Amino acid sequence: MEPQHTLFARVHLSGLALFVTFAVTGTAVAQHRSFLKRLDTITTLSTTVPGNGDVNPYGVAQVPQTKGKLVEGRFLISNFNNGANQQGTGTTIVQIAPNGAFSLFAQIDPTKISCPGGVGLTTALVALRSGFVIVGSLPTTDGSSATAAAGCLIVLNSMGNVVETFSGHHLNGPWDMTAVDGGPLVVLFVTNVLNGTVAANGNVVNRGNVIRMLLAIPDGQSPQLVDSSVIASGFPERTDPAALVIGPTGVVFDHSTGNLYVADSLDNRIAAVPNALFRKSVSNGGLTVTEGKALNDPLGITLTPNHHLVSANGNDGNLVETNPDTGHQVALKLVDNSGGPPPGAGALFGLIAVTDGVYFVDDATNTFNLLH
Repeated sequence: MEPQHTLFARVHLSGLALFVTFAVTGTAVAQHRSFLKRLDTITTLSTTVPGNGDVNPYGVAQVPQTKGKLVEGRFLISNFNNGANQQGTGTTIVQIAPNGAFSLFAQIDPTKISCPGGVGLTTALVALRSGFVIVGSLPTTDGSSATAAAGCLIVLNSMGNVVETFSGHHLNGPWDMTAVDGGPLVVLFVTNVLNGTVAANGNVVNRGNVIRMLLAIPDGQSPQLVDSSVIASGFPERTDPAALVIGPTGVVFDHSTGNLYVADSLDNRIAAVPNALFRKSVSNGGLTVTEGKALNDPLGITLTPNHHLVSANGNDGNLVETNPDTGHQVALKLVDNSGGPPPGAGALFGLIAVTDGVYFVDDATNTFNLLH
């Protein structure tokens, strides 16, 4: 007899398949026309620094529905550093409107939650239709990679209060995340960057991975973890004195193809994991979509309305647009030329493409911006 939890997972995945099939009806496939080339103006919308002084904005998520403190269409941004600029110690999520209106959504007390190592909020940030917000934590005690711990996923309700945490279940340094949101059924795709990384003491290890987590959200209840499995592995990762850790970062799911796209930072490429929702085998690093050329340590990644990929370079201030159908890099846009060398290095991370342009955080200036 099939175990009850496995049967439960299969039933819920079947339901999610129906949701995805419905969601992609009428979706256009990738077009050859560039999305970025028509965008020439950068507008700074707001600071990302809350009252406690947290800096280094990483994750960006758009609120799908108004509930509690969440306002539909506004953006949530997670901070990775505290006011002393120590990496892996940021505890705040702010909410910013497209017109720049700023508010604090949540400040998480590390002493009041169960998360291995504490709290240091990463790029792994999603806002769900149910009103729950889930954020990743890769914590340190002093801002150094030597003290980095496995961390967890933190679940908050629409009022910004922590209701539960997920740890273990293949989670080990959750670095970025995306969600396929079916309402009561949600799949999370999470990248991990601490599988043997700290022990390697700066040497590259090829153990970065992507995990798929199935959540059920019964009406009126908190999310329940139904299943967790590794769907891709073999990505290079290492600790870094400036960036704390470098490994597989941005993830975005394309409903029209079923591909999960992963920014493979150290190999300087974008990879695709086919059939990500339902695959049973572990992909070894995925399939290379594009590599090198204008890519320069790709971190955050987003899908444009015409189903192109836009990735943010960690080693300069450029956004790179790729047509995933052909693998061609079709546009390059400089959005930060400060600091360096080279100009813009270390400034970019999370981003979201919408019809009007690309919203992105700038770590160098601690601001939220719109390229339009």
